[in-house]
Amino acid sequence: MIRPVDFKFNEQTAGNNKFQVASTEIDVQTEALKEFDGFVDLLRKNDVDVTVVDDTLQPETPDSIFPNNWVSFHEDGSVYLYPMFSENRRLERRKEILESLKTRFEVNHVSDLSFFEMQYAFLEGTGSMVLDRANKIAYACLSVRTDEEVLNNFCMLTGYEPVVFQAVDGDNFPIYHTNVMMCIGDRFAVICLDSIRNAEERMQVSISLKGSGKEIIEISLEQLNKFAGNMLQVSNAAGESLLVMSEQAYLSLNDEQVKALKQYSRIIYAPLYTIEKNGGGSARCMLAEIHLPVK
Repeated sequence: MIRPVDFKFNEQTAGNNKFQVASTEIDVQTEALKEFDGFVDLLRKNDVDVTVVDDTLQPETPDSIFPNNWVSFHEDGSVYLYPMFSENRRLERRKEILESLKTRFEVNHVSDLSFFEMQYAFLEGTGSMVLDRANKIAYACLSVRTDEEVLNNFCMLTGYEPVVFQAVDGDNFPIYHTNVMMCIGDRFAVICLDSIRNAEERMQVSISLKGSGKEIIEISLEQLNKFAGNMLQVSNAAGESLLVMSEQAYLSLNDEQVKALKQYSRIIYAPLYTIEKNGGGSARCMLAEIHLPVK
């Protein structure tokens, strides 16, 4: 997790992220920092091992609070760096962060896919892809930030199978990141199937999820807009399964959905309203989960 020093509304990403709305009535950085620290505290109180890295004022990176877009960490010790749509987000790729992680974790190989930026082709990490790591399936809704050629390159390198589709919001605007409309757990999947308008693609996604042993827990387009798809299942030090989300996402769920999710994980949630409004991302976006082997 990256602790922000200059979090704010990013003009460069707002054009294709309809979740972003600029706040004018508050000190956005101050409020976002409170939310960030509260979120870290919640995770640590629930025995989740959290590595926090402080951001720097230079270069200017208003979205650095969302590290899962530029890097992913894998069980075999490999690290992938990703091509980013916005120029100021490309500056988030900090090699010193990777070096610092090497003190605790095994890093065997770093694959840098950022050269695709020269072709104006992007794949923003586990925002663009929702990975079923156990079954090696990469779900991706295509958008200006999620290019199929780059996705196929990632899958070729990692042995993942791509499941590609189009997804839109209630206004028929393309959804910018897959992880706002779906979440993959070990035995369940939270997904807004209504956002996949093409019936054949919707069936393909459903068949893939069910075929890999997932119970599908559907959310509505309205719940998607409250970041109910932006969840992440994690394990704490005791091996307990936790489902992490924002307070806004949790409050949008109905009793039946909560009951279904609680079969698989204990739910924890934090208020992230300032971050969600100005950054257009939520709890899952703030977490770059480390699957690297521990030294």
